[in-house]
Amino acid sequence: MPTSKSAWDAELYEAKHGFVWKFGEGLVELLNPKPGERILDLGCGPGQLTRQIAERGAIVTGLDSSAEMIGQARQNYPDLDFVLADAATMRFDQEFDAVFSNAALHWMLDAAAVAAAISRALRPGARLIAEMGGRGNISQIERAIAKVLRENGYSFENVRRTFFPSVAEYSALLEQSGLEVRFASLFDRPTELDGEQGMRNWLEQFAWYYFENMPPGLRLEAQDAVVNELRPKLYIDGSWQADYRRLRISAVKC
Repeated sequence: MPTSKSAWDAELYEAKHGFVWKFGEGLVELLNPKPGERILDLGCGPGQLTRQIAERGAIVTGLDSSAEMIGQARQNYPDLDFVLADAATMRFDQEFDAVFSNAALHWMLDAAAVAAAISRALRPGARLIAEMGGRGNISQIERAIAKVLRENGYSFENVRRTFFPSVAEYSALLEQSGLEVRFASLFDRPTELDGEQGMRNWLEQFAWYYFENMPPGLRLEAQDAVVNELRPKLYIDGSWQADYRRLRISAVKC
């Protein structure tokens, strides 16, 4: 997740971006949590998938670096355990049987440190089940943002806060941290956004940092320009589609 405390609007996230955890339900099936297993939900957000894991009988801890998200998760599911912490430096007194992560690892820019922390958190033989943005994720959206920023005299690369690795790149990071990759797949998942304002809401939720240094009036104009740039490409049959490409990975600690 982004590191800035202003990064996430938890209410907007729950109201307009439920696809994040709905697509994650299939990842919970791949995790196949068992009663009594200790599982870490890394980048848990407002906790919907943490709850689903707990409903399988697992002893689950949700972790996120966003105070807003952890606050919402605790409000949603006061009976579950949620921790506010940085994934790159997280440490626990006990090891986990599994680490689960949906749509979060691509926000964690110190990927090597996060991989090492995941390895520390797992007992030998325990598993990592994760899905994140992969190489080429939101490529059309990013091109449109970069074009509009350049036209207004702002940088794209200097403020970018996402990490979309290839299969080989992320597998190597995990293996260097003592995990054995058992499965890895990169695949397209065009994702429908909510309503006519879907792309605008997406920009406010997931790409706010590109525009944060602009004066308020210019910020709105720039976001409008991005939406207009993307409309011929991603507004399809009356709905917005985000050009998602996902990396799904399964690994075991050696």
